[in-house]
Amino acid sequence: MEELLKIKSFCSFFLLSLLAFLLLLPPFAVAETHYHEFIVQPKPVKRLCKVHNIITVNGKFPGPTLSVRNGDSLVIKVVNVARYNVSLHWHGIRQLRNPWADGPEFVTQCSIKPGGSYTYRFTIQDQEGTLWWHAHSRWLRATVYGALIIYPKLPSSYPFLMPKREASVLLGEWFDRDPISVLRQALFTGAAPNVSDAYTINGQPGDFYRCSGKETVRFAVDSGETILLRIINSALNQELFFSVANHQLTVVAVDASYTKPFTTNVIMIGPGQTTDVLLTANQQPAHYYMAATAYNTALNAAFDNTTTTAILEYKNCQQHQQQPPRPTMAQLPNFNDTPTATRFTSQLRSPNRVNVPTQIDNSLLFTVGLGLINCTNPNSPRCQGPNGTRFAASINNVSFVFPKSNSIMQAFYQGVPGVFTTDFPPVPPLQFDYTGNVSRGLWQPGRGTKGYRLKYGSNVQIVLQDTSIVTTEDHPMHLHGYHFYVVGSGFGNFNPATDPARFNLIDPPVRNTIGTPPGGWVAIRFVADNPGAWLMHCHIDSHLAWGLAMVFLVENGEGELQSVLPPPPDLPPC
Repeated sequence: MEELLKIKSFCSFFLLSLLAFLLLLPPFAVAETHYHEFIVQPKPVKRLCKVHNIITVNGKFPGPTLSVRNGDSLVIKVVNVARYNVSLHWHGIRQLRNPWADGPEFVTQCSIKPGGSYTYRFTIQDQEGTLWWHAHSRWLRATVYGALIIYPKLPSSYPFLMPKREASVLLGEWFDRDPISVLRQALFTGAAPNVSDAYTINGQPGDFYRCSGKETVRFAVDSGETILLRIINSALNQELFFSVANHQLTVVAVDASYTKPFTTNVIMIGPGQTTDVLLTANQQPAHYYMAATAYNTALNAAFDNTTTTAILEYKNCQQHQQQPPRPTMAQLPNFNDTPTATRFTSQLRSPNRVNVPTQIDNSLLFTVGLGLINCTNPNSPRCQGPNGTRFAASINNVSFVFPKSNSIMQAFYQGVPGVFTTDFPPVPPLQFDYTGNVSRGLWQPGRGTKGYRLKYGSNVQIVLQDTSIVTTEDHPMHLHGYHFYVVGSGFGNFNPATDPARFNLIDPPVRNTIGTPPGGWVAIRFVADNPGAWLMHCHIDSHLAWGLAMVFLVENGEGELQSVLPPPPDLPPC
């Protein structure tokens, strides 16, 4: 009996000790599943003195912010009650083995028709930082977008000093007419689309536009505190400069990948990109403008040359004054200041050494840029581009054509012929002086729905070479389903004999969207470890509509964990 009591006493002591030890441990990270319903619907919104019936999600512009942690899952039912077909893309989410949740219409799914619905299901795997979501069907992205913020797993935190507060800064473009009508007119005439009428910060144009001052967005800060700004370029067609008057910005992440911190007065951010910065409120308590304006690299091209503003507002600034003084204006570069843009992007580095692929299996050279299609009747209403032509865009002289009867991923998975071909050229069909004087005979691209096959696990290098056809330009290129290492860039034509010696194979930045320097090139590397059909395209949406896109067809590897998941039963019908 005495022995039994001793055993019971020991067990009780052991259990109490174990409980005390577990209580001292940090909390376990338990992955959550987040359920959302996104109603795509029209809503009247007043901007620039006019009321427009825009397409929104849940009646919000910008749309709802999704806040999750690394490892969490999302189940988002999208119900379309708008008058247009729609699909949604979760920009920067890798969607491992799950292209069915990626979203670009006629690439991984057919659109959700009016009255229809589709549930996107996906898990965040080893990603954290700032991403975003947006419509991926024609120009609905003009108003259908929102932030997607991925926090670290508990008990982990940021690899920098924890800010007291944070805020999302979504930069956008506003059209004073239906954006779909703007696109339709451009596609009918073959001319460049009308430019936007305003830029916006969190949906509001700011103080420098008519009928807008009362709604200018304000960000309140306490003197001395540090805040994290999650900056997203949601603009349809424009790279932007962004600055905050009298305040330094410390860059700590881009495209949901941490960077070596560096300080700057201005950032350049292309459509699709995100940049996280720390701002310390260390100035005289007052009001300071946040501002964004165009970085425009296309020569002789029309662009929206306006400036959007928000206000950084010190809480203890003139609390008793009814009319505080006008905010201090931010200093922004000239619209064509490529040296400032280049200086910014060249400072981006990964925090530590990264595992860059060195043995390359697929070495690809992609010329990217605009083109012109000749017309048999140059004076017709459908040939209003330069000298009676129609604008086009291409990669390796192939202007991408989206299928209409099926999605590429469905055809790839089911072996359906006739939807796409697999003969996308790995190098330009014809070599020429890409950034010099290009013969007019090379200005007209061919058209096709072409993909390029990659074996699972292969190491890929792509050199994206801008061309001077029509004009040199910064093209922000986005690769779905992947992030990649940006190992090098330069101006002029890429030289395979000398330029690779300057590649950064130690700590290059990790991105999902990268711009081609105007009249230059940029080199990226990645491992093709995500099977499926993945779109690569310019994130300037007018260029996408003209065909500046292609598709990678990444084959299954070995076994279930290297193979595409089966399609969900509610995939929208074609």
